[in-house]
Amino acid sequence: MFEFKIKHKQKGSLARTGSFKTPHGVIQTPVFMPVGTKATVKTLSQNDLKNLDSEIILANTYHLYLRPGEKLIKKMGGLHKWMNWDRPMLTDSGGFQVFSLGNENGYSKDSLPFKTTVKIDENGVEFKSHLDGSKHYFTPEKAMQIEHDLGADIIMAFDECAPADSTKKYFEEAMNRTHNWVIRCKKEHEKLSKKSRTKLPQALFPIVQGGLYKDLRVQSAKFMNDLALPGNAIGGLSVGEGKDKMLEMIETVIPHLSENKPRYLMGVGTPEDLLECVDRGVDMFDCVHPTRMARHGTFWNETGRFAIKKEQFKFDKSPLQKGCTCETCKNYNRSYLRHLIFENEILGLRLMSIHNLHFLLNLMQEIRKQISKGTFKKFKKDFFKKFATKK
Repeated sequence: MFEFKIKHKQKGSLARTGSFKTPHGVIQTPVFMPVGTKATVKTLSQNDLKNLDSEIILANTYHLYLRPGEKLIKKMGGLHKWMNWDRPMLTDSGGFQVFSLGNENGYSKDSLPFKTTVKIDENGVEFKSHLDGSKHYFTPEKAMQIEHDLGADIIMAFDECAPADSTKKYFEEAMNRTHNWVIRCKKEHEKLSKKSRTKLPQALFPIVQGGLYKDLRVQSAKFMNDLALPGNAIGGLSVGEGKDKMLEMIETVIPHLSENKPRYLMGVGTPEDLLECVDRGVDMFDCVHPTRMARHGTFWNETGRFAIKKEQFKFDKSPLQKGCTCETCKNYNRSYLRHLIFENEILGLRLMSIHNLHFLLNLMQEIRKQISKGTFKKFKKDFFKKFATKK
């Protein structure tokens, strides 16, 4: 069922186009996945997402487990049916949220114990709900059970995402724990899959960890790649390290991840990062950035990133991006959008979100086109000539 085919490769680059077959459709790669944390991409309907030609979206295991609960969603027919989404879907394992949302005062720079309510042992993690302070315990098996009940096409293994400023000693401990946990995830996933033969199959992806240490990243990449699972993910990046360091780790990891499996970089989603990481061989991306940024009144166009609240847009009759075919740009100007954002009107949040997602999804479509033509390197160079992050 989960078949990955490479279609085109860019000369002088690791960029490639491909397709990944899932029970709910074929995903064209490279692909950006909008994040629907609580089974919704904020302010948008599923019809909006289809109009934007989003091929796959992501939902969050941690949040859906806490509320409304995976058992309710399973009883309602699973995520796809419950939220009326008939295209591919991915759920993360909840690992990142378990660790990040459990921090009361941030992590210390030393090994355990952290200044956190999270309690880690070799079997799993105890954490407090960010909603009501109630205690919960996640094991690899529990994460798999929740993700099976949710029913996404692609599910992620439970991992420990160590804080960026951890010691190497702790990164190695966390990596080894993640390796042990993925073996248990795989075993539980296989058991649950056999138990529910009538259910659609799910693809389990392991997550490479190791912080900013090349030797640990290589060790983790080799370990995960040898598990014979249908894809590989790279975690623990874009968490505060510099861009150069992030790219260095990707360049370190990619040679040790099978060319015949999709490579998923978790939590990355700016235009610059998408171009740089596709160039280095990444196939899949997700990030809350485009919609979160939109809700704060910030947008992208071909020349950079802008804040709509700036005085320069008060009497501006132009669309957010000249020639853009999204619903927002075809119907509304910057002056009106600025007013909506100032007044915190829901329409403004929705229209800005539509544009930002359209911008990224259209960029990915153009990247695929350029790779197929063999002109991706020139396209990337030309893009960066016009695009500036600070304006």
